[in-house]
Amino acid sequence: MGWEAMLTLAVVVGVLLALALTTIAADLILMAGLMTLLVSGVLTPEEAFAGFSNTGLMTIAALYVVAAGLRETGAIQGLARWVLGQPHTVRAAQWRLLLPTAFLSAFLNNTTVVAMFMPAVQDWCQRLKLPPSKLLLPLSYAAILGGTCTLIGTSTNLVVNGLLQKTGHAGLGMFDITLVGFAVFCAGAGFILLCGNRLLPSNAGVLESPEQIREYHVEMVVQEKGNLVGKTLAAAGLSQLGYGYLVEIERGNELIQSPDVDFILQANDLLAFVGAPRCAHELRSIEGLQPANEDIHNLGIVHYRRRLVEAVLSSEFPFLGMTIQECDFLANYQAVVLSVSRGGTHLPDKGLNMRLQAGDTLLLEAGKEFANQYRFRKDFLLVSALDNSSPPNFAKAKLALGILVGMVLLSAFEIIPILEAAWVAAGVMLLTHCLNAGLARRSIDFTVLTVIGASFALGEAMTKTGAAQWIAESVMGMGVNSPLMAIVVVYVMTSLFTEVITNNAAAALMFPVAISLAKQFGVDIVPFAITIMFAASASFMTPIGYQTNLMVYSPGGYRALDYLRMGTPMNIIAGATAIVMIAVVWPF
Repeated sequence: MGWEAMLTLAVVVGVLLALALTTIAADLILMAGLMTLLVSGVLTPEEAFAGFSNTGLMTIAALYVVAAGLRETGAIQGLARWVLGQPHTVRAAQWRLLLPTAFLSAFLNNTTVVAMFMPAVQDWCQRLKLPPSKLLLPLSYAAILGGTCTLIGTSTNLVVNGLLQKTGHAGLGMFDITLVGFAVFCAGAGFILLCGNRLLPSNAGVLESPEQIREYHVEMVVQEKGNLVGKTLAAAGLSQLGYGYLVEIERGNELIQSPDVDFILQANDLLAFVGAPRCAHELRSIEGLQPANEDIHNLGIVHYRRRLVEAVLSSEFPFLGMTIQECDFLANYQAVVLSVSRGGTHLPDKGLNMRLQAGDTLLLEAGKEFANQYRFRKDFLLVSALDNSSPPNFAKAKLALGILVGMVLLSAFEIIPILEAAWVAAGVMLLTHCLNAGLARRSIDFTVLTVIGASFALGEAMTKTGAAQWIAESVMGMGVNSPLMAIVVVYVMTSLFTEVITNNAAAALMFPVAISLAKQFGVDIVPFAITIMFAASASFMTPIGYQTNLMVYSPGGYRALDYLRMGTPMNIIAGATAIVMIAVVWPF
């Protein structure tokens, strides 16, 4: 083994240790490894940066834009409410959670799906008097399992497919791995349903204390031709909100206090809610509702430039002693007042007809520039915008879903490759104004793309210098004397790597080793590549192994031991199922 191979192995080991033991950003660590190999002459500039033009990486970039379009139009939120429903038992909640999460994760970014479902899961936990820890980790696991069912289900699949194409293989189709993925999902879901309650802890999680939340009265109107007319409060998702609750409904001259969940909504019903600031955004994200303040229609700002803003009135506010209507807030500040909060007390008339006082907090819908424009003006003591609080553009929701379906069909029927289908879908999202160019740029996670591109360089160095070949020969020297045993070894090594480093990096680093093993045995490389796909996604044992695991860590109140207790058997079950199915579908 020459010095180039020894240096490459040293760099790879250093990268693995840095990723596992330090808090340095993954993209910085991988780029440092890439630059070391470049400066030392192990890789040429063309070889070092070739990964950044990989088809898998470019497909991932396009899918970020497609997912952003779905989120911006409210298509994802509406779909979630429809498929999740309102379960009445713990087992029903688990069942209703696993299926739709896995299905959506097969076509959308796993992180997006988990972020979308978390508020609904926390709502279930409140209503069923169930600790969040019983459902949040299964939510993450379901997203991981669902992502293995299609080629676009997770970025790891696209990364490995791009590497496979680089070897001269034509690449995989959209549903070529679906049979294996579905079997792995069924095995994993069965384990969660049978053993999840016993193995998962009973933790309350980290929730914001109600005493620390400013409460607002928010009034919404049922749109005359909206999709909520004729639905019950439960079916509309209004009986159990994540950030507030319904207190009364005004219908004509009739006032219904604390209506039952089976109350049927009619057009122009006036609904009064009490809740945290986020309650207003939650209500704005429900198709068929609109703010009662009619000025919202006269706010000449496109939806994606709108934000929810909290503003505390100062003693120099020019309209003290006047009501919201009298001060003509829209004309003077280009903002619409949704509610008023005063010292945590419940105000009569929802606060909108009260005389304004210094110290009152207004909940506004305004342009995204409002916070910066008025933060240092004497009118307000404090101005703060709520992150990610733009109201969805529901008028484009069906169009966005149609674009997603079209992308899947174009790829599934091999009309055009997935790379072209994804970029066509992203382009159509922009052309039809499902999202704007600025949001499209911000939606792309360049940190993830950097990690993937740099990981390719390390994998290329292992192949070029013979380091991967040396590892493969060492594995065979340990008594691995059949392709099936080699598949098992590749799966175990990749699975262990993905628990401590990013799954994309684990896949890129193990790919050249797997290819070398396939060549040693003289067998097809496809089953080895697919083994890496599933093993790199099988990150169940640590919170840092996969981003969705980390997302539910604090809300579920988990400890690292909880992941180990639940994730170890999950890893074994998923691994055994995947290896058996791969051997059946792609026999040697």
